Amino acid sequence: MQASHPLTVDLYELTMADSYLRRGRNERAVFDLFVRPPVPARRFLIAAGIERALDYLLTLRFSEEDRNYLRSLGVFSDEFLAYLADFRFSGDVWAVREGELVFPGAPLLYVDAPRIEAQIVETYLLNVVNFHTLIASKAARVRLAAGFEASVVDFSPRRDHGPGAALGVAYASYLAGLDGTSNVEAGRRLGIPVVGTMAHAYVMSFASELEAFRAFAADHPAPVLLIDTYDTLEGARRALVVARELREQGRALVGVRIDSGDLPTLTRKVRRIFDEAGFPEIKILISGDLDEYRIQAFLAAGGVADGYGVGTRLGTSYDLPALGGVYKLVEDEAGPHLKKSPGKQTWPGRKQVWRREEEGWIRDVLGLADEAQPGEPLLRPRLRAGRRVAEAEPLESVRERVRTRFASLPEDLRVIAEDPKPTYPLEASPGLLALARRLERARN
Repeated sequence: MQASHPLTVDLYELTMADSYLRRGRNERAVFDLFVRPPVPARRFLIAAGIERALDYLLTLRFSEEDRNYLRSLGVFSDEFLAYLADFRFSGDVWAVREGELVFPGAPLLYVDAPRIEAQIVETYLLNVVNFHTLIASKAARVRLAAGFEASVVDFSPRRDHGPGAALGVAYASYLAGLDGTSNVEAGRRLGIPVVGTMAHAYVMSFASELEAFRAFAADHPAPVLLIDTYDTLEGARRALVVARELREQGRALVGVRIDSGDLPTLTRKVRRIFDEAGFPEIKILISGDLDEYRIQAFLAAGGVADGYGVGTRLGTSYDLPALGGVYKLVEDEAGPHLKKSPGKQTWPGRKQVWRREEEGWIRDVLGLADEAQPGEPLLRPRLRAGRRVAEAEPLESVRERVRTRFASLPEDLRVIAEDPKPTYPLEASPGLLALARRLERARN
């Protein structure tokens, strides 16, 4: 568990908290964290970042240095700064499991805590859950497009939005079904398999392509050669020379990578070159601005590949660079709250999500927490009085559960398409609808 960054918080969270304290408004409050629908081109989401959010709540402290900086801003009361000196999160959190299939509009978690505590944590919770859920959802679509037999690896660090983001991409994409990452730091910190091939610069550093291939094969225990620096098909034939030499030594050329050109045509031709030469075991890996749309188009055009390196378009979620997760007050000592801002409505009260599944379909019901509904409740207690109810699941367990979920995913959710306004199998319960109508009438 790593210590949180207490000042990764929007200033207004703290100025509101100071005002709450001065006015004695620190009673219990409930906030929902959910993604506003619709989410363009996403028929489902994979919840991620939940465990990191819980770690943040457990470790949130304001050091003397933090408080001195806040004092220097000249906007906070001495009473509030003294309050922060002893700050500990003491509330409850209910959340979906890490890696759960979810739909926009339903809470991923809710916080039930003294109002100041619940308010201060908003920014960090949204930051970590929005980003990791965004990337996990993108990676899940990439996995669905590539199928489950091919290897798919995160190649994104060099274009991610900072080193921290690169770690998050490696984690979220591995959770969602990718097989590894090129990011060595992610391997060290998170135990994710690390994968790499070679760059064009290596090939160009030698007098000839064949010399470069021989050198790399001699120096690397499991060589994968990049064959498109000059002429891809000639590169494949030179890779065959190395493959024959390795076979005589009792070794093997693991594969080749192609990073440019007409990938469907080139992969078919390269596959034929290797197969006709008696090397069907040499794998073909492709890369080069891939994502789920491009992998789908590659396969539709007859391309053949054993693996994919997916970079920029994964690490930046290129087609959807941000997720509209929000954190909204839904209940306090005055009762349930209903927000009616145009396009930003919220459902009132403390809620639960029940999942109903049969072969070929899935449906979620959003209702009040004390309603009796059939199905599996997705929101589970994770923190009580600021303490974990249970330890976090190992990453491999989460990953396996995600893979199992994909195996039973309904066909309509598997579709990779740029839906402008996708629909979701989510409905409001009778009790929730009745409460919302009652609050609307009372407000009018």
